Amino acid sequence: MRKLVAFAATAALALTVTACGQAAAPSASGSASGGAAAKGTIGIAMPTKTSERWIKDGDYVKQTLEAAGYTVNLQYANDDIPTQVTQVSDMITKKNQLLVIAAIDGVALKGALKDAKDSNIPVIAYDRLLRETDAVSYYATFDNFKVGVLQGTSLLDGLKASGAKSPWNVELFAGSADDNNAKFFFDGAMSILQPKIDDGTVKIVSGETDFNKVTTLRWDAGVAKKRMENLLTKSYSSADVSGVLAPYDGISRGIIAALKANGYGTGGKAMPIVTGQDAELESVKMILSGEQYSTIFKDTRELAKTTASMVQEVLSGGKVTVNDTKSYNNGVMVVPTMLLQPVSVDKSNAVDILTKANYYTADQLK
Repeated sequence: MRKLVAFAATAALALTVTACGQAAAPSASGSASGGAAAKGTIGIAMPTKTSERWIKDGDYVKQTLEAAGYTVNLQYANDDIPTQVTQVSDMITKKNQLLVIAAIDGVALKGALKDAKDSNIPVIAYDRLLRETDAVSYYATFDNFKVGVLQGTSLLDGLKASGAKSPWNVELFAGSADDNNAKFFFDGAMSILQPKIDDGTVKIVSGETDFNKVTTLRWDAGVAKKRMENLLTKSYSSADVSGVLAPYDGISRGIIAALKANGYGTGGKAMPIVTGQDAELESVKMILSGEQYSTIFKDTRELAKTTASMVQEVLSGGKVTVNDTKSYNNGVMVVPTMLLQPVSVDKSNAVDILTKANYYTADQLK
C-alpha cells in the first residue's frame, strides 16, 4: 500500500486542472487562499464523529483536496438525518462546486440531491450509495460484497482454529438497514456461511438468519449489545456461542461486552470467534489480546485519494476512472463505481499489515 506522504504529493501534482466559473466561499476551517478560490469549494458531508473511521475519512479527503488547491466545506451530521439534509442543502445554496456525500440514510437526501442536479452540481457518493435518485454522478467505495466474503471466511477459519468440534453455534449480525452497504456485507458473508448452515456444520441457534431480523440500526454498539444479551437469554441457557458474524468493529465491541458480562472469556468458557470491520484501533488491540478474532482493513487514505482524483476528473470534464458499471443499482440508475480492495486482518498479521501501511505505529498497537 502506498504511504500517505507519497499519495498526498501525487494527488497535489495530479489535481492541477482548474475548474471554471465558481469562486470559492470560505470554508469552515478558514478563508480560501487565492489558489483555492480559483478552484472552488468542495462540500463534504460525513455521517458522524461517533466512529473513528468517519473522522479519519473526513480528515483524509479534506487534506487531499486542500493539498490540491481546493477549499473544503467539511460537515458532520452526528447521525441525525435532518441535520445532514440541512447541511447538504446549505452546500447547494452556497453553490459548492461538487458534493462528496457519505449518507446517514441512502434515501433521505434525494430531495436535496434534486436541487443539486437542478443547480448543475455533481455528486459523488462516498462509501455509502445514494439511493432512489438520478442526481448521483459516481460512487467511490470498497468492494462491499468481498468485505462480507472475507468476514464469512474469517469466521469459519477462526472456528476451525479454535479446536471446537462442529456443529458450531453461530449468531448473525448485519449493519443498519438504511445503509446500502449493509446488505452487500451480509450477502457476501452468507455466500460463504449458507452452505455450512445447509450441511449442518454451522447452526444458527436463535433461528434468526433473515437480513431484516439481524440488522443493527445506525451501526450502534449499544443496539448490538442489547440484541446479543437477548440472544444469550433466549437461546443459550444450555449451549455456548461458538462464533458471531459482526459486520463492524463498533458492533463487535458491543457484542463482546455482552459476551463478557455473560462469563465468556473467563474460566473454561472460551470467547467466541467475533469478526469486524474498519480496523479501529480499540478493536485491533482487542484482536491482539484475543477478545476479537478479526477485522477488515479498508485503507481510507486510498479511498480519499481515489475520491479526490474523481473530483478532479469530473470538474475537468475528462473521463472519470471507474471499474464497475453493473453492480450498484440505486433503484433509479446503475451508478458508475470505483471499487477498492479490502484486506482481512487477524492476530497473525495485524501488526505487520497495519504498520507497513503506516496506518498505525507499533507503539499505538501496544
